[in-house]
Amino acid sequence: MIELSWPQVSARRLARAGLITAGGGPEEAVAAMCGAHAQVMSAAELSVGLRLGGVTRVHVREALWKERGLVKTYGPRGTVHLLPARDLPSWVSALSTLPVKPAPAYMRMTDEQTGQVIAAIGEALQGAELTMDELSEAVVAATGPWAGDLVMPAFQTHWPRWRQVMHLAAHRGAFVFGPGRGRKVTYTAAPDAPPATGGPAWLARSYLWAYGPATPAEFGQWAGGTTGWANEAFKQVELEEVRLEGRRAWVLAGDTELPAEPPRGVRLLPYFDAYVVAGRPRELLYAGAAAQRALNGGQAGNFPVLLVDGDVAGVWHQRRAGSRIDVTVEPLRDLTAAQLGELQEQVLRVGEVLEGRPRLTIGPVTVGAHA
Repeated sequence: MIELSWPQVSARRLARAGLITAGGGPEEAVAAMCGAHAQVMSAAELSVGLRLGGVTRVHVREALWKERGLVKTYGPRGTVHLLPARDLPSWVSALSTLPVKPAPAYMRMTDEQTGQVIAAIGEALQGAELTMDELSEAVVAATGPWAGDLVMPAFQTHWPRWRQVMHLAAHRGAFVFGPGRGRKVTYTAAPDAPPATGGPAWLARSYLWAYGPATPAEFGQWAGGTTGWANEAFKQVELEEVRLEGRRAWVLAGDTELPAEPPRGVRLLPYFDAYVVAGRPRELLYAGAAAQRALNGGQAGNFPVLLVDGDVAGVWHQRRAGSRIDVTVEPLRDLTAAQLGELQEQVLRVGEVLEGRPRLTIGPVTVGAHA
């Protein structure tokens, strides 16, 4: 059985995640990442742009709203992601099989009601781009007053009952996000595409290629499924067992190629970058002081992170005022002169992606974790 060290695995993942060299455009970068987290859209633009030379936030927006090579929808863990439009049917075939967690009794919907709401969402959005208020009106009109009961706690108010299945409707292919209407988000029908039948096995292969070696439990946590669901997905894929620093883990059968050199280089990753969210075991990626400083109750992504030679080695924050972008980086260990030079290059790249004039400060980051 092959024994793998953390530096070997780290170098492999960095290469496959586009953090060493990347080709193609935004669509290819997002595919390699297994989706770019887009709850914070500027962070998604950075995730993509930092992997591609010369790409700015405008290029990412054009790929999403003009060229339509990307779509914005609910992806792994029911969180908003950018996904390649070409792969959306495969994502739907996989995510639609995730076990549905029952809602609290006071806001619960029956299976029949859930089906009615999902159908109503899909019908309302055919050929339309609707705001949430407009979509809500259409769903309640199509299903009944019960769907509009204000029973779902959210941000110091209550949303209508039907909204609890928004991510489920997206996972079943009922809609994607549309372009903004002023400050308001819109929703629209998913682009036409032939159906895919890859299911969870397709997603497991994609995840293992990018972030393996991994366990079913790690795959399930990343996707938002149970360990049982993940175990079934792994059973449908040809795998090879390996050891990662003494731990049992799996890769795709025959996929044991490793870079010849250990990971090198300095990288800045924004909030919820796919590399750190998917990267496990946490205690290896966030070794030593990084676990205390850069994780939020064990959750990755709530802090933008500094990567040094493949490991989380600090946190950072950027604040914009007009065209000026102040970037504060808090390293958790001393950086060499060469590493400081690479850090400055990364800061300049952040400014290029965000179309601003960046300025680097080395010092404490006082901003707390993102919710």
